[in-house]
Amino acid sequence: MTGRYRVTVTVQSRPLMHGWWGSEATARRKFTTWVGEHGSRPSARVTLTDEETGETLTEWPDPG
Repeated sequence: MTGRYRVTVTVQSRPLMHGWWGSEATARRKFTTWVGEHGSRPSARVTLTDEETGETLTEWPDPG
């Protein structure tokens, strides 16, 4: 792990890709990019997590 903020893409509940960034702003940009690149896949989910606190900062699609 190289950063505090992790973005994960899962498809059909299986991990497809993930990355870590030290800057929340950078991680949020990557989150948006990955939603655009992978959001059309069936059952895709993209999640941004603060690894230091364990908090999910945002996820797509919005769970509710």
